[in-house]
Amino acid sequence: MHILFASAASVLLHLPSPYSAEEFYPLAAHLPEGLRLFASYVMAHALYLRGEYGRSLGMAENALIMKQGSYPISELFLHLSASMARMSLKDVDDAKAHFGAAWDIARPDGLIELIGEHHGLLQGLIEACLKSQYPDDFARIIEITYRFSYGWRRIHNPDSGEDVADDLTTTEFTMAMLACRGWTNAEIARHMGVSPGTVKNRLSGVYAKLGIGTRAELVAHMLR
Repeated sequence: MHILFASAASVLLHLPSPYSAEEFYPLAAHLPEGLRLFASYVMAHALYLRGEYGRSLGMAENALIMKQGSYPISELFLHLSASMARMSLKDVDDAKAHFGAAWDIARPDGLIELIGEHHGLLQGLIEACLKSQYPDDFARIIEITYRFSYGWRRIHNPDSGEDVADDLTTTEFTMAMLACRGWTNAEIARHMGVSPGTVKNRLSGVYAKLGIGTRAELVAHMLR
C-alpha cells in the first residue's frame, strides 16, 4: 500500500516516482478492484507526464471499460485522466464526454476538490463545461484551484528545479497551456468561448508577467 500512495503522491506533484514500473505493476495487479482502478489512474497519469498521451488514454479507458463494481472516487480520477489525455490529443469532444462523466460523479456529493486540483491539466474543460451552466460550482472550483496551486508550486518548483508560473490567473494559465500545446488563438477562443482578440490580449499579459516574448519561452513556465 505504501508503494501505491507514494507513487500517487509523486505523479500528483509531477515528481519522479520512488518506485519503478517493474516494482509498481505487480503490486497493482493484486489490489482489490477499487484500489486497482486508482492504481490505473496513477499509471495513466505517469504516462501522461511522459508525453505518452495515447498510452495514458488507453490505460484509463481500459480500466473504466473492464471494471465490474462501482467505485466513484477511482472512476472520477480515471475520467479526469482520460480528459487530460484527450485534450492533449486535441480530441475535444471526447475530452468533454469524459469530463462530463467526471462531473456527474463529483457534483452530487460535492467532490469538486479533485476537479480543482486537475485544473491546469484539463486545459480549459472546466471553463468550457461549467462556467456558464454551473457558475456557483465553477467559482468554488477556481477558489480550490488557487489554494491547491499555491501549495503545489511550493513543493514542486524547489524539488523539480522547474519554474511553473505562480502569478497567473487561472484563465491566463489555461490559455498559456493551450498555446504551449500548439493551439492557435482562434482555436483557444473557440474552446473557451471568448474572442481571438481576448486570447491575444491575455497571452500578451502572460508574456509581460513572465518577462518573455515567445511561445517557445512559455513552455518552461507551464505544466507538462
